[in-house]
Amino acid sequence: MNVLLVDDEPLELEQLEYLIRPIFPLWKLYKASDGSQALAVSQKDKIHLAFLDINLPGKSGLELGEELRKHHPSMDIIIVTAHQNFHYAKQSIRLGVVDYMTKPLIRSELEELLAKYRASGPQSDYSPIIRDAISIIHERFAERLTLADLAAGVHINPTYLSRRFHDEVGVSFSEYLMQYRIKLSKTYLISHPGWSISTVAEKTGFNSQHYFSTIFRKSAGMTPKEYREREK
Repeated sequence: MNVLLVDDEPLELEQLEYLIRPIFPLWKLYKASDGSQALAVSQKDKIHLAFLDINLPGKSGLELGEELRKHHPSMDIIIVTAHQNFHYAKQSIRLGVVDYMTKPLIRSELEELLAKYRASGPQSDYSPIIRDAISIIHERFAERLTLADLAAGVHINPTYLSRRFHDEVGVSFSEYLMQYRIKLSKTYLISHPGWSISTVAEKTGFNSQHYFSTIFRKSAGMTPKEYREREK
């Protein structure tokens, strides 16, 4: 997984890398001290997760997050700041960040926050085949992606891939794809308030608004519209 760390304090960057590296030794970590460097890095490689300091020279971490999302719409964002601030927190929610952490970072809290990536992202717990398969899902989630398409992408038999995927990830390919689409739809509902429910459904790979709303309600316990209103 490609992870971007952005902070204008070199010691903070080193500490964050020091805390993450033992947990996920195979993650590829990119570091940047300002928005310009971060955007340059993001244009060279796909970024799956970004840690953004709010107070950066030039543009804030929140402004940077909005720009990064244009290149990597499925990217997860974690905002890091030295100050508890309701205004920042509210903006973070609208941006669709997955979490909001305050400095100094505590190892146990960071480990707890990153634990979910053991089951939701390509990393060392999975075989190379499954890591490649998950990367394809993350890149092509908006398409009508089938098991046969995925198997062709990793050059193995669909039946074998189905069995391996379930054994390693714990859910089937179709379940994982659906969970990922719902996760992204929640981000889009908040970060794009001007998008209609139909547009969000289309952007996340659902073939109809009705089907999207039905699956969303089963997953979140409320309709997409209700979720958007609650998270405003």
